Amino acid sequence: MNDRPGVRDTYDRIAAHFAKTREYPWPEVESFCADRCADTGLDVGCANGRHTELLTEYVDRAVGLDASRELLSIARGRAPDATFVEGDAATLPIASDTVGIAVFVATLHHLPDRRLRRQSLDEIARVLTPDGAALVSAWSTAHDRFEADANADSGFDTEIDWTLPGGEVVPRYYHIYAPAEFDADLDASNLVVVDSFVSSGNCYAVVEAA
Repeated sequence: MNDRPGVRDTYDRIAAHFAKTREYPWPEVESFCADRCADTGLDVGCANGRHTELLTEYVDRAVGLDASRELLSIARGRAPDATFVEGDAATLPIASDTVGIAVFVATLHHLPDRRLRRQSLDEIARVLTPDGAALVSAWSTAHDRFEADANADSGFDTEIDWTLPGGEVVPRYYHIYAPAEFDADLDASNLVVVDSFVSSGNCYAVVEAA
């Protein structure tokens, strides 16, 4: 029996402290968004809305989605011009063929089994417009905090603790991707990989719908 807290419960507990440590967009996301524009942009796993706020500069309508209600409340205050919805990355409450730019970063690795991770990739493919593109990322075995073989074909499951200011320790589930495994899951999805690379210990891919 798995008694590990779900992603929603975990991030509701740490939301306020977590949000304070996530102030700025990642440079990889900034580079991806640069020179792109679309009617609708989607930030899956938006957390405190830092990347949703960035999307508002490039799209007419930015949508941030997260499982944590507490993080969504913080995000609404940060990016009042965006729309925020509670939802699951594996079953996006978004209409098909409506998203021109999608950002799915630092979220895939929280889904607790490979079936759900692949399903979430297919959901990104479903919502993208024919000319749309998405940036997908996940923590990698290439990260210097892990004593793992970055050339292995498969990654591993682990828990990484978050320590709150009062000393409470909250475990967070991660699947740490081997780069080859990340590419394999993308290849098995309904996405077409435009570019795949490792940066700052994360696997990244720029993808389009097949």
